[in-house]
Amino acid sequence: MKKNKRVAALLTELSLNPNKIYPSRYFCEKFDIAKSSLSEDIKAADEITRELGHGFIETIPGVGGGIRMRPGISSEEASAFQEQMCNKLMDPSRILGGGFWYTSDIMFDSHMIRDMALILAHYFRDTEADYVVTVETKGIPLAEMTALMLNVPMVVVRREPKYSEGSTVSINYFSGSYERIQKMSISKRAVNNGASAIIIDDFMRGGGSLKGLTEILSEFNITVNGAGVAMASREPEKKKISNYFPIVYLDNIDEENKTIKVSPNSIDNWY
Repeated sequence: MKKNKRVAALLTELSLNPNKIYPSRYFCEKFDIAKSSLSEDIKAADEITRELGHGFIETIPGVGGGIRMRPGISSEEASAFQEQMCNKLMDPSRILGGGFWYTSDIMFDSHMIRDMALILAHYFRDTEADYVVTVETKGIPLAEMTALMLNVPMVVVRREPKYSEGSTVSINYFSGSYERIQKMSISKRAVNNGASAIIIDDFMRGGGSLKGLTEILSEFNITVNGAGVAMASREPEKKKISNYFPIVYLDNIDEENKTIKVSPNSIDNWY
């Protein structure tokens, strides 16, 4: 296989398996080349990846090391996506009765989910985590894609325990969005004691659900290293958690005048 084809094949495999560590010998054997040739291929692939703003290829030295793709998104592409997302979310037809906001089409759009996950994976790529955790249901696609980008398992915390989950741990928490006490549960087999996690969800108003996730994970001595959400409300200003990262902010919904104001999180906060 000629060098240009090897570089293309290398990029394809690494891109399809982000953050997976490949031993150098894997590609040496696959392409039937020496380590020196592989090093040149990796250098070329890394240059392409960086120039496109899609992250970078990392070489990890030592025993247990290897090669992996660290996915990302350029600040220009992230900013353009945020603008697109804001424009979609400010459509007045999204206003529902009682001040609710229709976002399901956004959270189940596979292309938008991919770009949101790239932003979150870029932001959390140096955050050591054993799991990506979410609560059912609308946050699942975003959490699953983010987990894929970070190459860690995803854990779904249920609203109600399921028989198929086996033994579970449950807690009650206060949901600011629904202004009532709700319940969440997690299978005891889903996580390992003493691990670490990041939380991914679709929307945060006061942070009640995310605080509930933090509390239920603490039952397993799991450290939460941060939380990422697609959208966060500006109000209330004081949230129940402090370490969170939104892609965009919901500034205001004016039911009377049928207007929605959404603004992007500043690029300066994460680039």
